[in-house]
Amino acid sequence: MLKDNKQVNRIIRVGSRASRLAVLQSEIVMRRIEEVCPDVRTELVTMKTTGDKILDKTLDQIGGKGLFVKELDEALRAGEVDLTVHSLKDLPGVIPEDLPLVAFSHREDPRDVLVLPEGKSELDVNLPVGTSSLRRSLQIKELIPGAQTAPVRGNVETRLRKLDEGQYSALILAAAGLKRLGLEHRISRYFETEEMTPSACQGILGIQTRKDFDTDITCRINDPGSMCCAAAERSYVKAIGADCGSPDTAYAETDGNIIRITGLRYDTGRALIIRDSISGPASDAAALGRELAHRMLKK
Repeated sequence: MLKDNKQVNRIIRVGSRASRLAVLQSEIVMRRIEEVCPDVRTELVTMKTTGDKILDKTLDQIGGKGLFVKELDEALRAGEVDLTVHSLKDLPGVIPEDLPLVAFSHREDPRDVLVLPEGKSELDVNLPVGTSSLRRSLQIKELIPGAQTAPVRGNVETRLRKLDEGQYSALILAAAGLKRLGLEHRISRYFETEEMTPSACQGILGIQTRKDFDTDITCRINDPGSMCCAAAERSYVKAIGADCGSPDTAYAETDGNIIRITGLRYDTGRALIIRDSISGPASDAAALGRELAHRMLKK
């Protein structure tokens, strides 16, 4: 990534899951580090996580989002890598104190999208829509009455292959992942955030490290807007009591120094209770997320 005339004084090892999307996302962060720190060179270290290896069960059946970070956390603690890069929506709500989240990428398109089989322009009502997300499943049934869903696991390419083989009528995926993979042409429909509230922190990359890592580097690659949105959305999800199998979620947007957070809450029978919003100073993002959650819990 570096030009030959750059003086390299330091190498930073970046840990990543081994999937193509995870590698591309890590490379986004690596390029950014080398742009703002010309004397630094980055090296990629990939590994398969437990969550990548178990593909025949949904996340809530095998232990939740933490299974995608266990091996990466261990590599950080062992000093085998210096930073790890994650899709922030895939990180558990509680982050280990010794491995803080230190920076956030610019947010890619946060929306969910509908992907039809290649060559198709209509949804086949005789086949299920592929999604392993209860949040997506409940919301698509609101948008398309009569739609049925079925779980689908695997990386994006594997899911698209299953779709094109005729196992599903469509998939619901994150726009961000498809765009990063250069597969934007597969998108049949964008769901606006007002009609399908995204997963908390969808489109944001989170950078994690040890507590003693150089804060000068991480400050240079941090996106303040994404950091505020992440604080708001993660605090809402934690306060509302959501886990990896919960459909409850929040989506935040900043406008100058103001942040607006929209929350989604379902009851125990998975019926929609309420969508509600709150606005306030972006500097109070986390507190506003908690306030919205507490207000919605009273409904």
